[in-house]
Amino acid sequence: MSEPQTVATDAREIEAAAAQWLIQRRDCEDWNEARQAELDAWLAQSWAHTTAFWRLETAWGRADRLDALRAHPQQGGITQVGRRILPILVRVAAGLAALAVVGVPASMVLLQPPQKATYTAPFGGRQTITLRDGSQIELNTNTVLRVAETSGERKIWLDRGEAFFTVKHDASRPFVVIAANGRVTDLGTKFFVRRDVGRLEVALVEGSAQFDENVGAKTARSALLSPGDVVVATSNSLSVTKQSGRVLTDKLGWRRGVLIFDNTPLSEVAAEFNRYNRTKLVIADSAAAQIGIGGTFPASDVAAFTRVAQGVLGLKVKNNGNEILISQ
Repeated sequence: MSEPQTVATDAREIEAAAAQWLIQRRDCEDWNEARQAELDAWLAQSWAHTTAFWRLETAWGRADRLDALRAHPQQGGITQVGRRILPILVRVAAGLAALAVVGVPASMVLLQPPQKATYTAPFGGRQTITLRDGSQIELNTNTVLRVAETSGERKIWLDRGEAFFTVKHDASRPFVVIAANGRVTDLGTKFFVRRDVGRLEVALVEGSAQFDENVGAKTARSALLSPGDVVVATSNSLSVTKQSGRVLTDKLGWRRGVLIFDNTPLSEVAAEFNRYNRTKLVIADSAAAQIGIGGTFPASDVAAFTRVAQGVLGLKVKNNGNEILISQ
C-alpha cells in the first residue's frame, strides 16, 4: 500500500490520504510512535486534513467495522479487509464533500468531528471534571483546557494553567495531553501538567507516562517517565529530574487550597501568590527577593502571608491598594 501523500490540496486527494492513514493506524501491527508522529504532522498541516480524518474515523466507527477488521489475519501489515474498505471510505468521503458543496449540513449525515468541550477554572478558583470513563481532571487557578473524546482516543489540550490528571487506563483509547511544545501519553497514571509562558512542566506522581517534545518535529526528544520524574521543557531545552514524593505533594498543595514553601526565595513565593490573587505582591529590592521562606499558607490569603513577612521576617510591607510592596 502506498504511503499517504505528504501534501494534498484537492479535497478528494485529502480524503484518500486520510483513509490511508486511518487504515494504517487501525490495522497495522507495526504501528509505532514514529508513524504516529508522521500522522500528527500530516494532521497539523491544515484543518482540512484533520476534518477529513475525523469524518472517516467517525464513519468507520458508526459502521462498527473495527471489530471485523481485527478478526481477519494480517498480510503485510494491512488486512485484506482493510484493502477492500479503503475505496469504500474514499467514496464515503467524496459523498460528504459533495454534500458540503451543495450546502447540506454535516448533521444530516451524522458524520461530525468530535466536539471539543472547554473547561475553565476562574482566577483564584479550582474545578474538577470527570470524564465518561471515570478519569478525573482537577483544574488549578486561571486554567483553560479542552477535551475531545472518541471511540479510539481521549485527547486534552491544556491551553493555559495547570491541571492534575487521574487517568483510568484503557489501551484501546489512549489518553493524550497536549500543552505548548509537549505531549503526555498516559500508561496508567497520575500526573500534573503546568503551562507557563515559555515553560512547560510535567510531573509523574504514580504509574508511567510517555513524554514527547515538539510533536511532529524530526528533532523531538522523548522520555518514558516513572514516579517522581519531572520534565521541564522550554523552547530550546528539556530536562528530566527526579523529585521526592514529598516535594511533589507540596507542589500539589493547591488541590487543598494551600501553597507550601521550603526555603523558597521570596521572589518565587510572590510569583506563586500572584497566580491566585488580584492583589499582587511586589518585591521591591533584590536583597529581599533572595530571602528563603518556609511554611504552609492559604493560597487566597495574601494578608496572612504579609503579616508573617512583617512580624516574623522583619520585612517592610506597604499596601498600595492593588499592590503590596515588600522590602528589607
